[in-house]
Amino acid sequence: MIVIIDYGVGNLFSLSSSFRAIGYDVVISREREVIEKADKLILPGVGAFEDAVKKLRDSGLDETVIQQAKKGTPLMGICLGMQMLFEKSYEYGEHEGLGLLKGDVIGMAGAIPEDLNIPHIGWNALIFKKDNPLFKYISNGDFVYFVHSYYAVARDDSVIATTEYGKEMTAMVAKGNIFGCQFHPEKSGDVGLNILKAFCEME
Repeated sequence: MIVIIDYGVGNLFSLSSSFRAIGYDVVISREREVIEKADKLILPGVGAFEDAVKKLRDSGLDETVIQQAKKGTPLMGICLGMQMLFEKSYEYGEHEGLGLLKGDVIGMAGAIPEDLNIPHIGWNALIFKKDNPLFKYISNGDFVYFVHSYYAVARDDSVIATTEYGKEMTAMVAKGNIFGCQFHPEKSGDVGLNILKAFCEME
């Protein structure tokens, strides 16, 4: 059973439609008992880090997500959901993340050339950094769709793909059973669907 965690932040309909398009049924749930029975978990997220992580904690699901990840359940964070896997975000202050990956989320302002728009919105190529099962059906250089103003800087070896937008930025992470995409696979056409398919096929 694949469960999309519903904590009040995320593009749940588009995500669930994407899984159905590749032949997988998903459950959207905010029930702890359902999440604990999941074979795989999806942590979505859109908007501001502070608001999202507060809603996750207020729902009481933050500890459930951490516990399931530590038990070995494959977990994929998408966009802001990926950022929440890290230790801290500096988006409008300093905010604690889930701490499942080592690193911080910082702003693009001052880090990229001034002539580039913030937020970064649009299609950019993936640059593979190491082999990973998520790449089973895609190729180095494939394009995916980004919408973000902040990016993760890892302090571990979790970065498996980057993208170039004025500088090289984290695009995908993986460490053990924990995965993340800064971009939106549900908005990235066949490439995004093939990433989700590879995730679903993991043992």
